[in-house]
Amino acid sequence: MIIIKNHEEIAIMRKAGRIVGETLLLLEKEVKPGITTANLDRMAEEFITKHGAKPSFKGLYGFPSSLCISVNEQVIHGFPGSYVLKEGDIVSIDCGASFDGYHGDAARTFPVGNISVEAHKLIDITKESFFQGIKFAKTGNKLTDISHEIQSYVEAAGFSVVRDFVGHGIGRRVHEDPNVPNFGKSGRGPKLVEGLVLAIEPMVNIGTHKVKTLKDGWTVVTADFSLSAHYENTVAILSDGPEILTLIK
Repeated sequence: MIIIKNHEEIAIMRKAGRIVGETLLLLEKEVKPGITTANLDRMAEEFITKHGAKPSFKGLYGFPSSLCISVNEQVIHGFPGSYVLKEGDIVSIDCGASFDGYHGDAARTFPVGNISVEAHKLIDITKESFFQGIKFAKTGNKLTDISHEIQSYVEAAGFSVVRDFVGHGIGRRVHEDPNVPNFGKSGRGPKLVEGLVLAIEPMVNIGTHKVKTLKDGWTVVTADFSLSAHYENTVAILSDGPEILTLIK
């Protein structure tokens, strides 16, 4: 069931989204060779709780950490831990925060020091595919109008879109209806209406779109171990167009 949010609910989600966006800005400054992913997770949890919110992911479906941190060929759901970031890595950080009962959810992929030209292109294309997609996040359009634009932009750049995992609705629960794929034909799915709030999150691979889950039951990696990037924001559909709740300008 798709749950439409009223103005008061979106105002709360705006606060949750801001905390998420500020957390990711903090982490961007800390991503550098020599830091462990566990330290990034600790910083995020401290920042989120200091601002009166709770980490959305900690304990969700049994997930043990506040952040999902996925390095290089890891697509999503990587565990923070003892891994030390090194020069040339790329690291995807997915962050959620719950404020006054409502969630915000966003992800970014950051370079660690100097990275390859191809890795830079992957990060840039993944981010830009999101912004291309939300040009269609307007009332009256269909959900897959967003999906189709993301896929078209990514594939024109020579990369592939993950199909096994998708974006989602968001509100009182982190994951609500509808699913938001990053691929498919336009003109399908529910009509976009005012008050619909979506977590739109392109996951893009340099190689094949196929992925697999490691034995830990969580960490998703590319099937060919090529690099992957992730970019996500929580987006509210409003009468005058989309508002990105998790992007700090």
